[in-house]
Amino acid sequence: MGLMASEETPTMAPPTADSPISSDVGAEAKAGPRAWTIRLVTVGIVLAALNLRPAITSLGALLEEVRDGLGMSGSVAGLLTSVPPLCFAVFGVMAPRLAKRFGASAVVCFGMAAIAAGLIIRPYTGNTVGFLVASALALMGIAVSNVLMPVIVKRWFPDRVGSMTGLYSMALAAGTSLAAALTVPMTDAMGGSWQTGLAVWAGLAVAAVLPWIPLVRDKGPVQQVRAAGDDGLRITRSRTAWALAVFFGLQATAAYITMGWMAQIFRDSGVSASTAGVLLAVTMAMGVPFGFVIPRVAARLPSQGPMVVALGLCGLAGYAGMYFAPSSGAWAWAVLLGISNCSFPLALTMVGMRARTGVGVAKLSAFAQSTGYLISIPGPLLVGVLYQHTGGWSAPIALMAALMVPQIVVGVLAGRNRTVEDEAAAAAPAS
Repeated sequence: MGLMASEETPTMAPPTADSPISSDVGAEAKAGPRAWTIRLVTVGIVLAALNLRPAITSLGALLEEVRDGLGMSGSVAGLLTSVPPLCFAVFGVMAPRLAKRFGASAVVCFGMAAIAAGLIIRPYTGNTVGFLVASALALMGIAVSNVLMPVIVKRWFPDRVGSMTGLYSMALAAGTSLAAALTVPMTDAMGGSWQTGLAVWAGLAVAAVLPWIPLVRDKGPVQQVRAAGDDGLRITRSRTAWALAVFFGLQATAAYITMGWMAQIFRDSGVSASTAGVLLAVTMAMGVPFGFVIPRVAARLPSQGPMVVALGLCGLAGYAGMYFAPSSGAWAWAVLLGISNCSFPLALTMVGMRARTGVGVAKLSAFAQSTGYLISIPGPLLVGVLYQHTGGWSAPIALMAALMVPQIVVGVLAGRNRTVEDEAAAAAPAS
């Protein structure tokens, strides 16, 4: 079931009964937002997306230096790579409530400020605990923005959900890959201090705060989220919601293992630190073209199952290559895993397609992302433990490949042409 009246139409569709724009802002919506506001929202979405992963991939590129500088063991480093999904699960579930009180745009503005503060503080705390706390502050900002982006996209671009999700995903992938590719060279250029190499990314987050400041008073999404508490939709009664949450969790597991450990796997196989960072950047960069194309294609298909299978097979091939020939075929494995990681924009698109209403999107986004990130927490930690106790990467890579199989299965189930509203209504007990 598609959400778009026309993917190429440059103007906003008028609100309907199923629109995320409530009657409280209906008059404004009918008049249409000013062109400058639409441009400002677009710039804000792009800048916000650019900041949703550098906190993680910049750390992955310098993980060995951070471990040595703070005296971390392999298990503690594994815990560090598990912090992102933990924060996304804990703080992501708070996003609808925060949006209800302050407005979605205001929460995203706060989120960008939290990212900037966390990134500038964490390298200079001097100990592991302080590093983790400051990282959690930045990740809190990422978490609430993650959940509210689909709500904002549907609020301002109801007739271009696929296109705007593609733009958002492309910018997110660009920020991810840039941080992976540039962190090591910038660190070397600025004197070799890993603290400076991590802190420099706070500047991008500061820039992302600016376009959201004029939008702080926009209350459109607030009415949507407020209505979600009283609409009778019980998201946990939907099998599709659960399938999407598990799919989201397993793809997040793969993504955060990749971002946290892939560069180290290549370095341990004999690849230089700078080349390993570029390989991680290549993996992340695959999300730039594919992150834009996949949502547009997925929004036109009644079922996204075939796309799930294709991406999963790329992942299995990439893991097989890293298991048998990690250094000799490194570039090919980086490309294959990068394509596989595009399950993330596909999952975001399915969030919009598996719900008919704005209320449904808000609830499904919060449920799928929070539950999914909760599911993904053990993965990066387990990889660190396996690596420390086995002394190699064979067992961790085998684990990654094994997790790809259930990801394909639940992704096919989540991609079926149905909505959470219909499933929840059908599962409700008769009154």
